[in-house]
Amino acid sequence: MKSILEYKDYRLYIQDYYDERKRLGAFSWREFCKSAGFTSPNFLKLVCQGESRLGKPKIENVAKALGLVGFEKDYFHEMVTFCNAKKDSIKKAALLEMQKIAVEHSMRVVDSEAFQYYESWKYPVLRELAPMMPGANPRDLAEECKEHVSAEEVRDILNFLVKAGFLKKDGDKVYSQTEQNVIGSKEALPIAIRTMHKEMANMAARAVERYSPDERYFSGLTLGVNEEASRRIVDELEACGKKILSIANEYKASNQVCRINFQFFPFTDKIKEKLHV
Repeated sequence: MKSILEYKDYRLYIQDYYDERKRLGAFSWREFCKSAGFTSPNFLKLVCQGESRLGKPKIENVAKALGLVGFEKDYFHEMVTFCNAKKDSIKKAALLEMQKIAVEHSMRVVDSEAFQYYESWKYPVLRELAPMMPGANPRDLAEECKEHVSAEEVRDILNFLVKAGFLKKDGDKVYSQTEQNVIGSKEALPIAIRTMHKEMANMAARAVERYSPDERYFSGLTLGVNEEASRRIVDELEACGKKILSIANEYKASNQVCRINFQFFPFTDKIKEKLHV
């Protein structure tokens, strides 16, 4: 069975543990549940099937039934917290703690670089801007940004982008982009990207008043849709994004960094059919 440090979902870990015990000899969900202090003989089976979840008071008992001690028990606790959490802030804290435990025991589980890259507009913007300005010092780069960023921040961000593989340093103050677009696990990235979407949406709101119409383009539609229309619209937006990216890539001599937001979200609840008498 794999090390617990290779898991991000406690349900999968519990299921694999059960399957391994079952393979090695007589073992049942009833026995498993009893050892964890549950009166229901199939509660842990329901947890693994996603029909129930492991509550915080029972984590210690289940960890003991799984034979987990020390850092493995701590990792299991954080994994349960991550999977059960509704708030991104709690999920992020649990994932980072999982990484800390894993790194301390020579295994990388999640990529904190993803959180750092997406925590601020400064990272993707400077990743685009630095290659456009070979030889520029951090203060020069900072002065070109519409939003405030200090020269010291620019210096730290450039060092991070190089270390994380987003930029390659070709010489003194000369950078080029690598092919690496994102780094991070499938668990970490959605949380990190949601943070970026929130910040970019706030910046877009400021741009309405900040820039003249010839410097920006804003448009919107309010429309009625059903499930099939929603799927087709999302597909169209994704295809449009890819087309726009391909257009930008046709031109090597870029001289400005811009942002495009595609926003498609509900204004109302779904209306259910009602019987009218």
